[in-house]
Amino acid sequence: MDWSFITKTWDKWAPSNVGSSGQPLRAALLLNYDPTGPSRLLSTILKCEGMKADPVQLRQFVDFVNRGKLQMETFFIGPNQYMITSIHENWFSARCMDTLAPVGEGAIVMQTAAFILVALYVGSVGAGSRAVVVADQLAVQLSCRNL
Repeated sequence: MDWSFITKTWDKWAPSNVGSSGQPLRAALLLNYDPTGPSRLLSTILKCEGMKADPVQLRQFVDFVNRGKLQMETFFIGPNQYMITSIHENWFSARCMDTLAPVGEGAIVMQTAAFILVALYVGSVGAGSRAVVVADQLAVQLSCRNL
């Protein structure tokens, strides 16, 4: 894993896409992920912006992804519970079931060969579309290096 490339790519991507009002994402999280590796190996939080990530809770999220029962279960990121709304080849989207935001919240989860990217956004369809675009930009950059 090319740690300097990951850091440089994240540090270039995150400030313009994650955080304050007007940016497409409320928070983003990058986990290393090897679905073929031994189950005793834990995924590691590589990068996190806009939220506090709990490694124990994220282990439950990775287990959820590994089970592959996306349409039958819900998952938690932080204090919020999410339900899958759309499944695609290497990503899925979900809506927050217990948000306090009047316009709602959602999550875009993208998988690459070595990572899981979680992109959280506030809003509905338009905000979700923007979240997919910016999450995909990072996923493509990371995939170009075969990471």
